[in-house]
Amino acid sequence: PLGHMDAVTVLLSLFCRYDVSAQGYQQLQMMRFAVEEINNQSWLLPNITLGYNIFDSCHIFADIISVLNFLARNTSHFINVSHRIEDYEPQVLAVIGPYTSTEAFVMAPLLSSSFIPMVSHGASSIRLSDKKQFPSFLRTIPSDQYQARGIALLMHKFKWKWIALIGSDDDYSQDGLEAIQKETAAFNICVAYQETIPRKTTQMHELFHNITLLKVSVVVVFASEDFAVPFIKEAIAKNLRDKVWIASEAWSMNPLLLGEPGISSIGTILGMANKVIYLPGFSDFVQRLNTGMKEQQPDPTTHPSLADEYCNQVCLNCCRTMASAILQENPTYSSYIYLAVYAVAHALHSVLGCNATCCERSVPVMPYELLQELKKVNFSVNDYKLEFDSKGDPPPLYDIINWDFRSQPFKFTIVGSYSSDPKPVFLIHDHLIQWHDNGTIPTSVCSSDCQSGYRRLLKGIHDCCFNCELCPKGTYINITADPQHCQQCGPEEWSEKGSTSCLRRTLEFLDYSENVSLGLLFLTTIIFASLLAVIAIFAAHHNTPVVKSAGGPLCYFMLVCMAMCCFSIVSFFGKPNQAKCIMRNLVFSILYTSCLACLTVRAFQIICVFKMAAKMPRAYSFWVKSKSQYFFVMTCVCIQISLCTLWVGIEGPSPYNNTVSFKNQIIFSCHMGNIAIFTAVLIFIGFLGSLCFVFSYMGIGLPKNYNEAKCITFSLLISLFSWISYFTAYMTYYEKYISAFNVLSVLFSLLGILIGYFIPKCYIILIKPEHNTTAHFQSCIQTYTMKSTVTSTS
Repeated sequence: PLGHMDAVTVLLSLFCRYDVSAQGYQQLQMMRFAVEEINNQSWLLPNITLGYNIFDSCHIFADIISVLNFLARNTSHFINVSHRIEDYEPQVLAVIGPYTSTEAFVMAPLLSSSFIPMVSHGASSIRLSDKKQFPSFLRTIPSDQYQARGIALLMHKFKWKWIALIGSDDDYSQDGLEAIQKETAAFNICVAYQETIPRKTTQMHELFHNITLLKVSVVVVFASEDFAVPFIKEAIAKNLRDKVWIASEAWSMNPLLLGEPGISSIGTILGMANKVIYLPGFSDFVQRLNTGMKEQQPDPTTHPSLADEYCNQVCLNCCRTMASAILQENPTYSSYIYLAVYAVAHALHSVLGCNATCCERSVPVMPYELLQELKKVNFSVNDYKLEFDSKGDPPPLYDIINWDFRSQPFKFTIVGSYSSDPKPVFLIHDHLIQWHDNGTIPTSVCSSDCQSGYRRLLKGIHDCCFNCELCPKGTYINITADPQHCQQCGPEEWSEKGSTSCLRRTLEFLDYSENVSLGLLFLTTIIFASLLAVIAIFAAHHNTPVVKSAGGPLCYFMLVCMAMCCFSIVSFFGKPNQAKCIMRNLVFSILYTSCLACLTVRAFQIICVFKMAAKMPRAYSFWVKSKSQYFFVMTCVCIQISLCTLWVGIEGPSPYNNTVSFKNQIIFSCHMGNIAIFTAVLIFIGFLGSLCFVFSYMGIGLPKNYNEAKCITFSLLISLFSWISYFTAYMTYYEKYISAFNVLSVLFSLLGILIGYFIPKCYIILIKPEHNTTAHFQSCIQTYTMKSTVTSTS
């Protein structure tokens, strides 16, 4: 606005009072400059002269009067309602302005009713991009959506997470603050405090007190100039120091505030500013105009002959405005007026079908025609390209300004830029910024960032205020995705306390190629070869008394079962699977049960021969004739097979990933399955072992060739101790070598029977063949009988 309208004026008059605004007057002259420049050129609108009518937008009431004038028919001062918009010819084809968003909200709907294009140079509210509400509104200044994004990027760049938002009581500020809140939320920036600047400076004390109380170091002042300037002045007066002030484009280049005494004491001032387009010729235009008006100082209201020369100006004080005062004002918005005028001229150029020498069309141009072409304009002014998007907005192009207090006088320094055409580019030169804290970038956080491996434990309502808690082992923290929760590692992963990622666990099992495996396989091979040798020896001496006393056919059955156990050893090596797990202890249980059943029945048979034959001849005769020893063995084997079948059917041995015992390893082994049935299998084996031990103990006094007590006891004790050792290790030792313990238990069980029962018999067959004769055995029996007779007689 050029002037203003106070409360009295609003009540008494609809005219503005002219306490001339140098900035408003600069914008007025810029529009005149642009129109005269176009009229003096022949290539844009040849033989066409642009005219204009300037109204002062000092108040909304004055704006309404202006709009009504614009809407009046070209030949009258009346507004006729017409259903045919294409036939309605208003006073003007287009409107340049207004400066503020609030004024645009009032004027744009009225002008849109007749599709009169409105091209604003200062109304930047985001809501004005809504073409459903404002179909004929366009602007040469970017939408505040981009400015809000630029401010958020600036704070994100310097890691400011704890800010205050200060605004003014108008549409420009409130819409801008809402946009900033949305943009900062994407960067996890917390708004500690938000308030509207009161109109009276005496009411600002609480606002400054809250900023200090909340320890906010960064204050975003997104407010119009009329509010921001007194607010900053009051901050200087209240001695508010060492803050970073982020200015919106409305006041970021205010020259009067830059020269305010004490301005350098409040801290660092950064701001967003629309890129200034420098227009050669404007300075000369202002100087020439100002000089001519000062020499004559006419009053156009009393000198009608001079009215045309000075464009019907009724502002008497305008003539007294110095050219230097006009040119010292912020040129940003003035240059966007220039763009707005040229946008209209380019649209007219297209509507009228103009070329460099003439325009083809001469019929009147309707506003809606101009609006259609205005949306398509595309031209450049001093390397600045103007075109409108679908919302009527130009591409954003901002400078990031730093108020430089090192120079004398103070000045505005461009330290970066932000643009979004065709893609967002945010650039800032840190070294050019003058920081108030001895050149150190200030911090503004509610809580300092947690160290690596810590999660944020929120305190209060803001995400930026938190305590730090160390993530336990087995978890990790992804500070980018979720800084508040420690994520659990997967079953195949592990981590230490305070980890930011999980590591893959190594899969451990007893492989064939390991030294332990090779050693056990070598021992198995030796045992297997020994068993084959025993079978060969027994087969070669099949009819000898030693072989018969060892059990005859049953001893071959035992040897074959033991050899088959050697084959099952292979299943303990390599990566476990279902078949290997079943072949391990389950197959061994059946085969070892067969061996124990044979030993038991053999011990029982010797007791029958020497102790039952005479006392219970019928029972002994039945046992021998019915071949009950085979029935007993088969019965024991069938019972064990039934138990093992039930074991597999309910829950048999299966591959098992042990992820609990070691943080960095997965022990791949076999789970025993149903513990109850597994225990029943062990109990049955234990029962046979005990029965065998009892029978062999009962034969202690028998002839030496038939006394198996020592051999069987030795075999059973080796097996017992090996399995006790294994189960002890199974309960306490969880590494992959537990399978090696299991193999050793199986091998020692086989060795016990082999060494304790079969090797002594092979020794007699091979080394002492004289003891392997019927005569020798009969001699031993006679000696036993005689001793028994003497003992019973005495």
